[in-house]
Amino acid sequence: MSASILYIHGLNSSPASQKARQLIAAAQQLGLQDQLQVPALHHHPRQAIAQLEAAIATLGEPLLVGSSLGGYYATHLAQRHGLRAVLINPAVNPHQLFDGYLGTLQNYYTGEVWQLTKGHVQALAELEVVPPVVGDRLQVWLQTADETLDYRRAQAFYQGCSVDVRQGGNHSYEGFAERLPELLQLAGIDPVRCAALDIATL
Repeated sequence: MSASILYIHGLNSSPASQKARQLIAAAQQLGLQDQLQVPALHHHPRQAIAQLEAAIATLGEPLLVGSSLGGYYATHLAQRHGLRAVLINPAVNPHQLFDGYLGTLQNYYTGEVWQLTKGHVQALAELEVVPPVVGDRLQVWLQTADETLDYRRAQAFYQGCSVDVRQGGNHSYEGFAERLPELLQLAGIDPVRCAALDIATL
């Protein structure tokens, strides 16, 4: 197993999001920055998947870490390539969540303004997989107070995987930094090295 990580951000997010920055800082602290990729994903699913496929090709067999819509992408890619993944408050069947809404959206971090079209929604639908039954190959980290997505949808969809439900929190996943040593170990990083991570500086 390659000790590498591919972080997949969510809709209208970027490598500047808090979780991404904390993961990048952790990798730098442990000298693992060459084993981590955090691409700035295109808003169109087909282009985003192409970016992620290219990253997987360069990293080997990375641990996929997907947040929100990134969790949906990670599920698709994990099933396609037989990879392991950590899904953080993942979106389930996101093409069903727009409820007919099409129009202008803006990236929270970059300020980019773009148009959500039927093409985006169709491209998301094409990535749908059946509920995976793969045990701890897919680990799902949920918080019950997620204000964006109903955690119970993911809890039901991923019941054939390793699901960790924590009370409270939010969509960004409170306490992510504290779980980074665990996440890095899942990627194949030496546990002693992971334990040396100075979480307070992240």
